[in-house]
Amino acid sequence: MLAALLDLVTPHHVTSAPLLMTAPVAAAPLFGVRGIIGVGLTAMVVHAFLTRLDGTFGWRASVANQITLAAVTALAVLIHRTLRRQDARARRAQHVAAVAQRAVLPRPPSRLGNLHIDARYVPAESEALIGGDLYVVQSTPYGIRVMVGDVRGKGLGAVSAVSADLGAFRYAADEAEDLPQLVTRLERALLREGGRRGGQQQEEGFTTALIAEFSLDLETVRLVNRGHPPPVLIDAQGRAVLLEASEEAPPLGMSDLGVWSSPVDSFPFPAGSTLLCYTDGVTESRDAAGGFYDPVSRLPLVLGGWARPGGRLAPGQILDMLIQDVRRHGGGRPQDDQAMLALHRARAGPGPAPPGSAAPAAAPG
Repeated sequence: MLAALLDLVTPHHVTSAPLLMTAPVAAAPLFGVRGIIGVGLTAMVVHAFLTRLDGTFGWRASVANQITLAAVTALAVLIHRTLRRQDARARRAQHVAAVAQRAVLPRPPSRLGNLHIDARYVPAESEALIGGDLYVVQSTPYGIRVMVGDVRGKGLGAVSAVSADLGAFRYAADEAEDLPQLVTRLERALLREGGRRGGQQQEEGFTTALIAEFSLDLETVRLVNRGHPPPVLIDAQGRAVLLEASEEAPPLGMSDLGVWSSPVDSFPFPAGSTLLCYTDGVTESRDAAGGFYDPVSRLPLVLGGWARPGGRLAPGQILDMLIQDVRRHGGGRPQDDQAMLALHRARAGPGPAPPGSAAPAAAPG
């Protein structure tokens, strides 16, 4: 339409053929083969009509352009088929990555007794389905135990480290009688894994981790923080409190550099409360002025009104609202991988799940 209008309002020696030739190419990513050929034929008919209308139809003015239009249409068909093949390969790669994610990083259970659970993972790159952020929830003879962590590095090396962390936690969580023993066993497992891989992974590989243990009656949550962002406790009224460690400790996998204690901090976990755990992709999200995201100050505003009668939010809804708020704070696109885990204690319901019903999960990062 634009080419025809341009040809009609310009002098006879000005041709719209170059503009018509862009039509089949523009159609390549939008239409199928028949549609592209249809666009090309339409462009040829329009060009022939305009040149006859101008009285300029001839070998130099028109026939050569008609041949060029036919060639460009054929080229557009080739471009379309190339794009289709590339898209098919990308879809296959994403499918393989999704299958690998489900195999290596299964989702957490939605419920263990009165503890309702949900998780989210937001990649910094939309194509990256697997990374180094992880979370795992497991019911053990000593209560429900949780780990949220972030391994050093990216790519397949990080995925390998995540697998090692999850395997170590699954075993140690059932065997260790308390959290210090659990941390010690995790440390040993990570050091052994680093020794097997050698190189930089042995010298610099580490995992920031938050390890939580809920008492059998869910009245108390005990935390060990190894260099990880502290979690937030949201009470039944929607108020947020940061559960900071009483003593700083380095990430897991660094015991070769020294010996550190793993202090255990206990906090009340009343009915109706939600424990919100996350990786540093949340707290290190910056706004335009360079300010970090503060979940304690922002969450009560984001979740405002959820404590009204009948207004309780499910863990997944809380996480979705948190994701949206972090995205607004950071100006849209995530600046780093974000793994989030929400654990809500219901006010009433059946008793705790039978000990040993493991349900691990992890998220990329």
